[in-house]
Amino acid sequence: MQIPADDVKPILTRLRRAHGHLATVIRMLDEGAECEDALTQLAAVDKALRRSGYALVATGLEQCLTTEGPENVDQDKLERLFLSFA
Repeated sequence: MQIPADDVKPILTRLRRAHGHLATVIRMLDEGAECEDALTQLAAVDKALRRSGYALVATGLEQCLTTEGPENVDQDKLERLFLSFA
């Protein structure tokens, strides 16, 4: 299943944000930054990735239901995908 570009855009924005935070964490550790500061940035990476995953699953679920219809959706597969982010 393909997700329309308009629906993917906010997810990509979140992933790019996570990418930027991760680059910051790496740079901070390379430069010997304080552990607390690096962990704060790492927490931002984690949060951005989790939100991206939830948004992707929710968008995919909505796309499946609207394009394929509820009767054609593999509920077990979708549940496993959703729970992988829980």
